[in-house]
Parts: sequence; C-alpha cells; structure tokens
Amino acid sequence: MTAPAFIYSFLVATFLGSAFHFLKGGGGVRLILLLILSWAGFFVGHMLGSAWEIKFLMIGPVSGGFGAIGSIVFLLVGNWFSRLDQS
Repeated sequence: MTAPAFIYSFLVATFLGSAFHFLKGGGGVRLILLLILSWAGFFVGHMLGSAWEIKFLMIGPVSGGFGAIGSIVFLLVGNWFSRLDQS
C-alpha cells in the first residue's frame, strides 16, 4: 500500500469513527475507543477484500467498500460490547 493510500484509508476510517461518535455520543475516551475500532475494522476489511480479490468501491489500491464495511462492523460490535451491563 502506498503512502497516499494509507493516509486516505486513515482519513476515511477516522471520518467513520467520528461520525459514529457524533451519532451515538459519549466522552473523549469513547471517541478514542471508536477511532481505534474504526481503524482496525477498516484495515481488516481492506485485507479481506484484497485477499478475496473482490473489487468493491476500489479507490486506487484501497478496497474502500470492504474497508468501510469492516469499520462499520467493528464500530457496531464495539458499541454493543461497551454498553453491556457490568453487573
């Protein structure tokens, strides 16, 4: 992956995590958690898309479609886990 593709992926994942935080709310620690989950999900989604050689919303060498799907899945699962009752 080229440096511009990495930066672009980082920015898209950051936008997705920030938008999710805006919609769901929370403090600064929650924002950091959501950003980390979004970055990890985008990376995993991109790698799955590349490994399966499926071209879905490709942006240069970045599998943007699978990256976004991975990011959203990680955000939803992370949101669900963070809201579980601690008792």
